[in-house]
Amino acid sequence: MGTHRDTKFTASLDHIFASIGVETILAPVRSPRANAFAERWVRTVRRDCLDHLLVLSPQHLETILADYVDHYNRARPHRGLQLTPPRSPAAPHATGAIRRRDVLGGLIHEYELAA
Repeated sequence: MGTHRDTKFTASLDHIFASIGVETILAPVRSPRANAFAERWVRTVRRDCLDHLLVLSPQHLETILADYVDHYNRARPHRGLQLTPPRSPAAPHATGAIRRRDVLGGLIHEYELAA
């Protein structure tokens, strides 16, 4: 896990991460974009998912995040990939009935051609 060199990240926080097997790595000095991808991911998962749900336990959080990661990689459009998800099969340009699949209890909707 990369951290900033800000004073709000204390050694005690590093010990907490170490106790669960996470190694902390300091970001390079004067490199504000070093964590850009991680920070973008955190912003996206909070805005799309966590800001709208009440998390009840660590296990509940893991389930929520697993469902969101699946949605993020399989169904969510990505601008850098011409609005295609990273792990989606090539979509045929067919027409027909559309089926909606609810993710995270209906917070997110995914759409696909019905079989």
